Amino acid sequence: MTDSIPNLGLIFFPAYDWAISRGHPEREERLLYTHDQLREEGVFDFAEIQEFRATAAEPRDVQRVHFLPLGLETVASLPHLISAGGAIAAGLLVATGKTRKSFALVRPPGHHAGKVVHGGRGFCNVNNEAIMLEKLRRERGYRRIAIVDTDCHHGDGSQDIFWHDPDVLFISLHQDGRTLYPGSGAATELGGPRAWGATVNIPLPPGTGDEGFSLAVKEIVRPILDEWKPELVINSAGQDNHFTDPITNMSLSALGYAEMSALIRPDIAVLEGGYAIQGALPYTNLAIIMSMAGLDYAKVQEPLPPGGAPRDRPATLEYIRETAAFIHRARRGPPDPQYTEMALKDGFWTRRREIFYDSHPADPQKQPNWPSHIRETRLERLRDCPHCRGILVIESASTVAPRQTFVQLPPDPCSQCLALSRDLAPDGLLPAPGDAVADAPAGKG
Repeated sequence: MTDSIPNLGLIFFPAYDWAISRGHPEREERLLYTHDQLREEGVFDFAEIQEFRATAAEPRDVQRVHFLPLGLETVASLPHLISAGGAIAAGLLVATGKTRKSFALVRPPGHHAGKVVHGGRGFCNVNNEAIMLEKLRRERGYRRIAIVDTDCHHGDGSQDIFWHDPDVLFISLHQDGRTLYPGSGAATELGGPRAWGATVNIPLPPGTGDEGFSLAVKEIVRPILDEWKPELVINSAGQDNHFTDPITNMSLSALGYAEMSALIRPDIAVLEGGYAIQGALPYTNLAIIMSMAGLDYAKVQEPLPPGGAPRDRPATLEYIRETAAFIHRARRGPPDPQYTEMALKDGFWTRRREIFYDSHPADPQKQPNWPSHIRETRLERLRDCPHCRGILVIESASTVAPRQTFVQLPPDPCSQCLALSRDLAPDGLLPAPGDAVADAPAGKG
């Protein structure tokens, strides 16, 4: 019976009726060309691969993850819910044993959407992987899960959501934030004081190619995954590291993507970025699919420039080795206050943040007057509790929403934190990560 289970389940959702603007790089053709390529290559003729459908995420699935000061409908339309639902469907294929692995080829993407959502950031309004992850923890009993983000842009939204969660290992390989949006993701960003080392950032120099990415995974990602032993590995599979991508500066090839996927060994992949719509995406998606399905990907090749794909400079490889040494050394040490970005004050670990939204509404057609930029001011406080992980209190205000206070419970909160959370959360209370109790309200729905 087990032998009949497909190696890989594929879910497509191209969001035909949703676009940020005419001609925007985040558009439906990102997936349509891929689907045509897969049919042309006969991928669906393989018994190892089977296609499944996406369904919409429920509002409560989103509200487990995000505080929504403006309400769900203001920041997430039906295509956003189906994209998140496609990620959930991919997760459930693996969790229920219908397939060994899965890949959700969905849009809009999500990894820039953080714990509080005032608008869109980097084409993202809700975080597909985080919504799927919390659904699996809530309903399928998973506790220890890793996300490996291979998008060219730092997965700052996923990092924000899991910064204080020691049960989620978040690793991001990305172009150095000093050279690319969103400007974050330094190697010194290693997690909050109660989750030190559960965040790992690998900023790579512009121009990094196949050899550099392979070295980073072998020297950093793979050893940490082997040590951490997650129950599931989720790949935020952004493909804008390709050497032809129009909005980034990296040099990865389709074959490099396949080899990176083979090294990471994800159980579930969810598409994020990738905007070389004809020259790269059909080939990178095909390469990852072949790798995840356990099929020979050696002959997958996109159109190459004269001389082949760009090669890594020796200085890039040396930088990656130095970064690996720093990350392994820093993770073994105690939390460093300058790296956690938090200071202990009156029994709470505290940090202030300014967050920029670039910004796009849930439905550009129905919200034509949505502001092009939003700024959020946030005060974040984690209780330094001796009995549990402590409640997380967030005070958030923006140029489109008044100040509101939200609280997230820890797993197994102590009586003091539970009582305090009820006093401090007038605007929203998120349930504990993975908690199986009934949902609590999370801002406006």
